[in-house]
Amino acid sequence: MSTGLRITAAGPGATLQDAGRHGYLRYGFTAAGPMDPLAHATANRALGAPLGATAIEISLAGIELTAEGGPVGVALAGGAFRIGLDGEPVPAAAALTLKPGSTLAVRAGKAGAWCYLAVAGLIAVEPVLGSTATHTRSGIGGLDGRALQAGDLLPIRGARPGPDEVHALAAPWLDRPPEVIRVVLGPQDDYFAEDQIAAFLAGPWTVTPRGDRMACFLDGTPLTHARGYNIVSDGIAMGAIQVPGEGRPIILMGDRQSTGGYPKIATVIGPDLGRLAQAQAGTRLRFAAVSVAQAVAARRAEAEALAPPIALEPLIRRDFPSEFLLGRNLIGGVVDAVG
Repeated sequence: MSTGLRITAAGPGATLQDAGRHGYLRYGFTAAGPMDPLAHATANRALGAPLGATAIEISLAGIELTAEGGPVGVALAGGAFRIGLDGEPVPAAAALTLKPGSTLAVRAGKAGAWCYLAVAGLIAVEPVLGSTATHTRSGIGGLDGRALQAGDLLPIRGARPGPDEVHALAAPWLDRPPEVIRVVLGPQDDYFAEDQIAAFLAGPWTVTPRGDRMACFLDGTPLTHARGYNIVSDGIAMGAIQVPGEGRPIILMGDRQSTGGYPKIATVIGPDLGRLAQAQAGTRLRFAAVSVAQAVAARRAEAEALAPPIALEPLIRRDFPSEFLLGRNLIGGVVDAVG
């Protein structure tokens, strides 16, 4: 019997995603890929897998699964989801071994909108145009081009166990409050007067419940256009911020259309795409304009953080090396030597 992951329950929005289907936008094929690329890469890195390997993207609707045919190492990273292994709580960013007969449940938690489950091995599904990323609107990639559902079996090629016990991931970069999102202005910021660009940056804007993998819709004081709100349609990058006629920004995300005809006032920088994607409905945010050089520097810093192996911290320590002890404040008070 081959080893795999059996989906026992799944809400809407759980899909398979690798780093995305790049190079085909000119033909109308959206890249898809993870909504939070940093969390997706972190889960893979924790298991020593390629950063862009296929993983399960889990929405607020959650998922439950078990292993079949043998144990499977898994790692989870993303928002502050509620995760349980056979009913016992697991850290939101963790690595563990899922054994046959055990159930791993992932549910929405106190913060975040997406969680990623990577595997020690390879989720063996056929790529489409070089990628396994699921794009449900066009029905390509992943498992038959659709969201995962109860009863699905994901075969794992080269499956191997993970840690013997549950370990937390030492990944402080996943703590990303979404209050400020960095953007590079343009490419059509000249369609807006200076006072409107200032208003766009200052906000505040509120994330609405309308969003999905295609776009994040914001509510706030509408912007006005200086040169109309129609342009010759051009390509859409992930994070592009369109301002349609009614004046409220729309941020195009993983399942965006390939082209669009509304002026784009700015584009979210790559390292902040996940920060934005993890913002739940009702979150208030504003934007900060940065230069291209600053955006590149932020991307390099992100790559440097992911370059070394991710440390795994046991939930119960049985050893106490000096490095661990020196990193803790072990003084609880002052003792009077006389008394």
